[in-house]
Amino acid sequence: MELAQVRLLVTDFAACYRFYADTLGLKPQSGAADGPYEKFSPVTGSAGIALQDRAMMAAVLGELGDAASGHRSLVVLRVDDLDAYCARIVDRGAVLLRGPVPMTDRMRVAHLKDPEGNLVELQQWLLLGG
Repeated sequence: MELAQVRLLVTDFAACYRFYADTLGLKPQSGAADGPYEKFSPVTGSAGIALQDRAMMAAVLGELGDAASGHRSLVVLRVDDLDAYCARIVDRGAVLLRGPVPMTDRMRVAHLKDPEGNLVELQQWLLLGG
């Protein structure tokens, strides 16, 4: 089994596209900025994040509401230098909710939200015994 992607169902596709591509700097697969679907990949790693128009999936399943309520997801991205990455994305318009701060003795994190309110955690793993 292989994880193909994590897909977020969104109502403002264009705003979320800009957030993941322009603010976080992930690479869009096709450049479909108007949707209804796009997959984003980090510079390294194999799994990706995909956006899909929520109304499209609601039509397929017949059971999703027009808008999500509460936190339904947490996208986790690992970065090499959390402070530098956070400075870059804040310059691009991101608003950090928390951090960068230690989460454990082996990891530092920062948290923010995308335009739909999905939580994003940025992680930097710390080397032990280095």
